[in-house]
Amino acid sequence: MEPLEPAALPPGIRSRFVSEINGLRVHVLEAGFETAGRPLVLLLHGFPEIAYSWRQVMLPLAAAGFHVVAPDQRGYGRTTGWDADYDGDLAPFRLLNAVRDALGLAASLGYRSVAAVVGHDFGASVAAWCAVVRPDVFRRVALMSAPFAGPPELPFDTDKNPSPRATGPSIHEALAALARPRKHYQWYYSTRAANADMWHCKAGVHAFLRAYFHHKSADWRQNQPFPLKSWSAEELARMPTYYIMDLGRDMAATVAEEMPSAAEIAACRWLPDSELAVYSAEYERNGFQGGLNWYRARTGGRYESELQLFSGRTIDVPSLFVSGKSDWGVYQRPGSFERMQGTACTRMHGCHLIDGAGHWVQQEQPEIVSELLIDFLLQPGR
Repeated sequence: MEPLEPAALPPGIRSRFVSEINGLRVHVLEAGFETAGRPLVLLLHGFPEIAYSWRQVMLPLAAAGFHVVAPDQRGYGRTTGWDADYDGDLAPFRLLNAVRDALGLAASLGYRSVAAVVGHDFGASVAAWCAVVRPDVFRRVALMSAPFAGPPELPFDTDKNPSPRATGPSIHEALAALARPRKHYQWYYSTRAANADMWHCKAGVHAFLRAYFHHKSADWRQNQPFPLKSWSAEELARMPTYYIMDLGRDMAATVAEEMPSAAEIAACRWLPDSELAVYSAEYERNGFQGGLNWYRARTGGRYESELQLFSGRTIDVPSLFVSGKSDWGVYQRPGSFERMQGTACTRMHGCHLIDGAGHWVQQEQPEIVSELLIDFLLQPGR
């Protein structure tokens, strides 16, 4: 595997590899590397993205005095050392191992502390856990598009008051029983068929990604999110189909219904076809299973107990939340946005919902995101 061609990157960003990181050879994009001694900022992408998703904010952060590093996370892009077999070991894709990946990358680069870890989408979950587990290393945290509600709770006082047994249908049974039968996208992503559905869809990977990015952006005008009242089938079904899918459809067919026109594609300044081609080339080569394994590690529940080790812990380093005003990701877990601000993050410096942005906030509105991050990073005090 070779680095990305320089022509694919803005001048001032380089592509290279860092080896022996928790079993990985990690592909990174890097800015601000010319001067030694700069504080490190780590940028962690989500699904279905790669380090390239940070290309428009890296140079402003570097100009503000930081060494900026964006890795292709485990399972993605040009990073190697992970297993794409559906029947392989899921343990490497659990959240605490993703924290180990980030910690190992910082250490390999010669840093004992990180000025800030910034995560988007599933990368926000990794960034949040970095701050929970090693606040001595990760001195600030910025979360994008995925609120952090805190570690899972341990069952409490069950000796005197046993937990009630669950009755009635599961949330998945309830979704399937709706008048318009539905299913949750994360559990769909955990199925064996999901990778092939997207990788080998009739339209091709490039067209699939175009429809997916469009459907979850502010360009799709129907994205007008609002808080949901509960984790119930009726409330969840109020979200668009890219979150709560029609029961009989796969994701490629779901987003194909909202494929933008040729004129809309030509007018898309935040993700022109030449830049989308960088994504599609990576996913055409690798498929999607590496990223999907992150969802499988969560939805199966098998690693929940190790996260309960941190039950009651909060994020006590300075924190920031940024998302698009048109991003349903803010509300997809009812109550999480409120718990993040109320209890999970004790030093929240602000929650910003940006006009003209959907889920891909750092790409749709990079200037505003860069300004918010720089202001946050340059504030005095740890």
